Amino acid sequence: MQPHVFHLDMDAFFAAIEVMDHPEWAGKPLVVGSPPDKRGVVSTASYEARRFGIHSAMPSRTAYQRCPHAIFAPVRMPRYLDVSGKVMAILHQFTPVVEQVSVDEAFLDVQGVLRAWPSAEALARAIKERIVRDTGLTGSIGLATNKFLAKIASDLDKPDGLTVLPVDPAAIRAFLAPLPVGKIWGVGKVMEKTLHQAGIRTIGDLQHMSAAALAPMIGHAMAEHVTALARGVDERAVITESSAKSISAECTFDEDIADRGIVRQQLMEIMEQVGRRLRDAGLTATTVHIKIRFEDFQTMTRQETLDHPVCSDRKLIEVGYRLFERQRLDQPVRLIGFGVSGLDESGQTPAQLTLFEDPGMREEARQARLDRAVDTIRDRMGERSIVRGSRLPG
Repeated sequence: MQPHVFHLDMDAFFAAIEVMDHPEWAGKPLVVGSPPDKRGVVSTASYEARRFGIHSAMPSRTAYQRCPHAIFAPVRMPRYLDVSGKVMAILHQFTPVVEQVSVDEAFLDVQGVLRAWPSAEALARAIKERIVRDTGLTGSIGLATNKFLAKIASDLDKPDGLTVLPVDPAAIRAFLAPLPVGKIWGVGKVMEKTLHQAGIRTIGDLQHMSAAALAPMIGHAMAEHVTALARGVDERAVITESSAKSISAECTFDEDIADRGIVRQQLMEIMEQVGRRLRDAGLTATTVHIKIRFEDFQTMTRQETLDHPVCSDRKLIEVGYRLFERQRLDQPVRLIGFGVSGLDESGQTPAQLTLFEDPGMREEARQARLDRAVDTIRDRMGERSIVRGSRLPG
């Protein structure tokens, strides 16, 4: 048996693209995000900048205080999405089972193609080499028997890493045992503190507990989830976007955010990512939802079903913000997410229609074509060539 689930995580993706486009920035601390003299946060920091303690979701002013000589570059999401599309296309050349989970990471199930390769590791190396050859960028890949383990593995040897986890259940448990409980999906700072107070600090500590014993501390459902992952058990399948029932994206902040404006700004970026993926996939959606996870790991979701299918950024942002404004933020936010469902490939307006339609044409169809035109202009001229007023600095 070989590990058949891969997790690819591109290395400092936004910053790496900026260095590729600006070779003179190579080897220098680079911060991608809001400028330090404006309100906003860091989206990505180069590895050189991370040595100064700079990380994503940190206020840009704090990043400047930690490294005044860092280069600050604005986010160019259309450029990153374009490169992301090339990376995902490369993955599809190796296996049809690819689940894109964000602009810079994806899961692959290679079980159906492994027989054509000497080993799973050989296949992973071939993928990494193709990405470098075709994009000039590096990514780290984790190989394991399920998604949880592959995700952990991809983070162990960054940048440009390749980590293969064992397949034997006992060896998997031994590998997980010394890791901190915070490595488990779903264990945030508040839950981690609760577990620490109970003397549970490592995944190995959890391996010796039953879900029933853990439930009084964190709830029955979470106890079942945590104890299964602690043993290396994760039964979720890799889901391709063509078979998915929804498209979504989310951002987990490195530090919990109490500033509503910063959370709203991050939501805007996520909504534009989802809109672009909808249009690129030739899909429309009829349901919009947001997800907010707070510092105590309480998770709130809100959704709204529309009266007709949409794929335009304007409509998605309108509905997403409406849902967001209904929610009080009584405590700092750990995660913000946005997604769409009710997907349909029959509702998109044909691309060859003109940008300015007849007066009777539906407003949503006009907006969708306008967004495609903006996508093209941004790809060619850069994100700052056309900017939404709500994304202007300050």
